[in-house]
Amino acid sequence: MKIVIAHNRYSSAQPSGENVIVDYEIGALREAGVEVVPFLRSSDVIGDLAPHKKAMLAISPVHAAGTQRELASLLQRERPDILHLHNPYPLLSPSVVTTAHRAGVKVVQTIHNYRHDCINGLYFRDGHDCRDCHGKRWNGPGVLHGCYRGSRPQSAIMAVALGARRGTWKTVDRYIALTDAIADYLRSIGIEDDRIRVKPNAIAAADAVPLGDGFLFGARLVPEKGVELLLEAWRRADLPGRTLRIAGDGPLRPLVEEAARAPDVEYLGQLDPEGMRKALADSAAMVIPSIWQDILPTTGLEALASGRAIVATRMGGAPFIAGADTEAPAGVAVEPTPEALARGLETVAARPEYAANARARYESTFSPGVVLQQLIAVYEELLAER
Repeated sequence: MKIVIAHNRYSSAQPSGENVIVDYEIGALREAGVEVVPFLRSSDVIGDLAPHKKAMLAISPVHAAGTQRELASLLQRERPDILHLHNPYPLLSPSVVTTAHRAGVKVVQTIHNYRHDCINGLYFRDGHDCRDCHGKRWNGPGVLHGCYRGSRPQSAIMAVALGARRGTWKTVDRYIALTDAIADYLRSIGIEDDRIRVKPNAIAAADAVPLGDGFLFGARLVPEKGVELLLEAWRRADLPGRTLRIAGDGPLRPLVEEAARAPDVEYLGQLDPEGMRKALADSAAMVIPSIWQDILPTTGLEALASGRAIVATRMGGAPFIAGADTEAPAGVAVEPTPEALARGLETVAARPEYAANARARYESTFSPGVVLQQLIAVYEELLAER
């Protein structure tokens, strides 16, 4: 079996869990004996492009002609069985689906965000959930509000890309939805049920290390990730002697640096993977205080793999990661309010059984032995149809 993995890597200045998952999946497939041909682009190159090439980027989300020629050549040379697409924007474009089908190659896409329907991919604007563009042919509200990178011109380009390619997305042979909620989202934008399969992400197992103390937040410092909510909850929580560690960077960094003047808040800055592993080892629990429908936060999977408990808001896939409604939860999920989150922090601090359940939750639901077989089953299903 030969699989082309197509992915536009997010900028390294904004570390992405999606990049982590793609890298992991490539390695895991190869270890399982699957031949993988990466077709990757990185947004890091954009800043180094010549001015005339930067100007051409304006139409890349719509078609990216040069990329399609390169992909067509690769498909002719490698003759893969399947192309597995992750993020197409901005350097690949949805045209990779059409290019693959012209070469007789089936297409699978994993859904990591809501960008088939929403310009910024979040269903989140101005501090609140937003569905103003849901199901529309033209994302006019998103352009009006400058939802893509705060720019109306760039939002207009993305709106054109979404509008022009809505039909393309309905030709993808299989979609991988990371949760049941994402499967429902796909149905809501017109994707047929028989094209959808539900499979979570997996993450590599971590070495067992003794449980640390306190709580860790590791994400971009942007409003939707909930760091403001977390800091307010921390001020209300009764957790003497505990430390809140915050890792990440972004526009809310000054707020975090100010909070870190208190002795029980530590700002770690932007960490590399090794730094995050150390921060997890120093902590007893991961906090995921999202105020948007975050699909399946990778930091939560890393926490479970490390045997750390989860404190999450009831938003997106974090409650599923924690197994909050199971018989052996690895954490709690609370309403996204300061008071509820403060009580959640106190609960997890007082109940070590959540951390004790974390590794078992990882092994049963997010380990490679479970998830990789689900992915290969999707591939084999398509090959049988061919």
